[in-house]
Amino acid sequence: MSTIIQLDAAGLHRHAADLAHVLRDCVLNGASVGFLLPCPLEEAQAFWLALAPQVGRGERLLYAAFDADGALCGTVQLVLGGLPNSRHRAEISKMLVHSSARRRGIAQALMRYALERARALGCTLVVLDTCTGFPAQTMYEKLGFAVTGVVPDYAALPDGTLGPTTFMHLQL
Repeated sequence: MSTIIQLDAAGLHRHAADLAHVLRDCVLNGASVGFLLPCPLEEAQAFWLALAPQVGRGERLLYAAFDADGALCGTVQLVLGGLPNSRHRAEISKMLVHSSARRRGIAQALMRYALERARALGCTLVVLDTCTGFPAQTMYEKLGFAVTGVVPDYAALPDGTLGPTTFMHLQL
């Protein structure tokens, strides 16, 4: 069983190395989450640290899952719409679970947690994008997300080849 908490900017700094390890592990295992191989740990950690101002301002909510031993094993972000015409929506970003912790329901628990927070904040729409045909797409569909559309060659996979991306939405 995992415990999920929201990390503030100080928590992000405290756990930046662990977040970097999760991100790198996901990229090494084929996740197209903005990084290419070899995905050095320093690059992954710099990514997380660069988010601290947004997290500190509450524009980006960062959730972390910890396993029974207290190790950070997964994370997801809820990016809130900041402009007047987008305050009703949020975007799911960087839904990541370390390969050693998969198939335990951690991703679904993180998603449910983020969706509960979105509802509590008054969001009525949540959007995300995912690699077309990857297992995450099936999980999102089970959680009620509908396919909005597919864009061919939208993002590079870790090996640099281009692949399609599926955009999805969930009305809360």
